[in-house]
Amino acid sequence: MPVRLSGMNSGLDTEAIVAELVKAKSTKKENLEKDQKKLSWKQDAWKELNTKIYNLYSKSLSDMRFQSDYAKKTTKASNSAVSIVTGSNAPETVQTLKMVSMAKAGYHTGAELKIKLEGIDEPVKADWKNSTKLVDMGLELGEGGSKTITIKNGANATENPVSIEINENTTIKDVVDAMNAAGVKANFDEKNQRFYISASGMGTANDFTLDGDNDVLHTLGIGKLDNGEFEGKRIKAADAEIELNGETYTSTGNTFEINGLTITLNNMTSDEITLTTQKDTDGIYDKIKGFLKEYNELIKEMDKLYNAESAAKYKMLSDEEKEEMKEDDVKEWEDKIKSALLRKDSTLGNVTNEMKKIMLGGVTMEDGRKLYLSDFGINTLGYFEAADNEKGVYHIDGDPDDDSTKAKEDKLKAMIASDPDQVAEFFAGLGKSLYNKLGDLMARTDYSSAFTVYNDKALKNEYDDYKNKISKQEEKINTWEDFYYKKFTRMEKAMAKLQSQESALGGLFSSK
Repeated sequence: MPVRLSGMNSGLDTEAIVAELVKAKSTKKENLEKDQKKLSWKQDAWKELNTKIYNLYSKSLSDMRFQSDYAKKTTKASNSAVSIVTGSNAPETVQTLKMVSMAKAGYHTGAELKIKLEGIDEPVKADWKNSTKLVDMGLELGEGGSKTITIKNGANATENPVSIEINENTTIKDVVDAMNAAGVKANFDEKNQRFYISASGMGTANDFTLDGDNDVLHTLGIGKLDNGEFEGKRIKAADAEIELNGETYTSTGNTFEINGLTITLNNMTSDEITLTTQKDTDGIYDKIKGFLKEYNELIKEMDKLYNAESAAKYKMLSDEEKEEMKEDDVKEWEDKIKSALLRKDSTLGNVTNEMKKIMLGGVTMEDGRKLYLSDFGINTLGYFEAADNEKGVYHIDGDPDDDSTKAKEDKLKAMIASDPDQVAEFFAGLGKSLYNKLGDLMARTDYSSAFTVYNDKALKNEYDDYKNKISKQEEKINTWEDFYYKKFTRMEKAMAKLQSQESALGGLFSSK
């Protein structure tokens, strides 16, 4: 930037003068920045709304398109000792279940490690660390200088035992790490001075065995005693077993998948359990109600944005104007502008109208009949009864959560109970029509990206154009500022020269 001289000689405020001379061009730049900011708000408003539309499309509507999505069933168990997940292919019937055993994982709690101290008759609790070497714990390796233990478990199969070699440098941690690498879960608790070893999974197929040099195992508190039992406490793995309708089933875990039912054993009981499977009418009702709630919230917001009050009198604020206002007043002012960004927007109006047309249009059934939402007790309120921006909102007759219609007969629940297949066919058809329509509206074009209902590409180009215009306007301002400053600089230099000459003349006169 060139050096700009102020009014040192002329006494003029050149910066203020230059600013006034380029004010028109600075104002144009400021207006461009305001327009760009307002456009960015519009982009944000569309992004937020588009996300909600896409969520309706990709979640609720995607789950409503097929009749199979309504083939919901539920199973009630007479005892909470079991939990049931019901598949769509489960038979609608009553079954009897008896629990024989629950699955367990193999587990070995090692004996407390002790040492014998001189002068004390009974051994006392040891104080070994994970870093302690086994030879320092009293293990004798013998002439070979090493010993071996093996682990067999369901992870590596019986024919592939994992050998762990013990030498003079082997520590407790080395043994624990080797056991974990072999597929079991091992830990040495320094506080309790015990080894804890468990299988990686439940059931006999995942159980483990420890074998090999018993001196090593005894040093670790997990060896075999003379009677064949293990030191500490050894829990053998067990499979789960149930009887369903008199037939026996086993599982390595406590979950069984049988003929469409996923049965999980929670706790052991000797009581006979009755399983009753039937159509989940509440689930179908909740699915439809959930969709309508999401649709209603979206359509209310879209109508509110489209019918917003004009904010024409609220102009974008400059930084100087904001500094003169309270923070809350600035926010209120800008919120007024933001609320009207999509007012009477043609794209928004088109999307809203297309969605409403689908909901009003009904569904042609396989038998040729044309059914509408009203046939299922689902309607909008009267024009004068509905609140502002809620004239496109649907209400379910008899819905206990809806004060407007809860006193009416619940026709939807009655139809689900009497003919769930018809209900499924209608709402699958409605869901598919609305899904396909939104898919068309969100298709990729030259002006919009895929899964976008508005012209996001066009808005981005418009935003980038503002960048270019603002940059060019800044160049113009700098050019004109340089032009005016050069003029003032020449003037200042001329005045300085004149003042110098006057001073010289004054000196001549004063010397005579």
